[in-house]
Amino acid sequence: MRFDELDLGTRLLPYEPTWALQREVHAAVADRTREDTVLLCEHEDVYTAGRRTATWDRPVDGTPVVDVDRGGRITWHGPGQLVGYPIVRLREPVDVVAYVRALEGVLIAVLADLGVDGERVEGRSGVWVRRGVGADKIAAIGIRVASGVTMHGFALNVSNSLEPYSRIVACGIADAGVTTMERELGGAPSMAAVRARVMARFSEAAPAFAASRTSTEAAA
Repeated sequence: MRFDELDLGTRLLPYEPTWALQREVHAAVADRTREDTVLLCEHEDVYTAGRRTATWDRPVDGTPVVDVDRGGRITWHGPGQLVGYPIVRLREPVDVVAYVRALEGVLIAVLADLGVDGERVEGRSGVWVRRGVGADKIAAIGIRVASGVTMHGFALNVSNSLEPYSRIVACGIADAGVTTMERELGGAPSMAAVRARVMARFSEAAPAFAASRTSTEAAA
């Protein structure tokens, strides 16, 4: 089994039209008129807030926020960050936690391919880089499942600025930092190389995704 990649090009994309495209692809996968598909892109600067976002998570300077229908809380997308939207039909019975764990596994493998030691942190979704007794998040995950098909997905920090995170409580987690591949490696891999490894690892992990499927939301 493999995933189709919907090529969105290399330019920075505004968030809301891409969200609309997700919904179109989701409907087609749910209707079985399209194969499971992964959308990969970089966005223009944007904050998106999931359904569990608290008032105090949001920017205090009036920066606009797009409220979305995924799980989780607030996060940022922008240049230098690879955002992935897997639109995947999950096998019954749906186990959303297993799907999130599978996504984490893909991202951990991608990071390892490129020289970064990423790992899970118990009780927190996403992928993390250890810092002694703490950890910094390098990849966030926030998803939605409707009609047995996934939407939204992950954001992997490659070479992006960390300044935008200073205006929010990223993912609602106040006691942890964020990091990038560039920071960990002392230089960033090309976005093309990261995209290629993501698609290769998704194809390898396809059986785990197909076997995943209890609730309808999960997030980081």
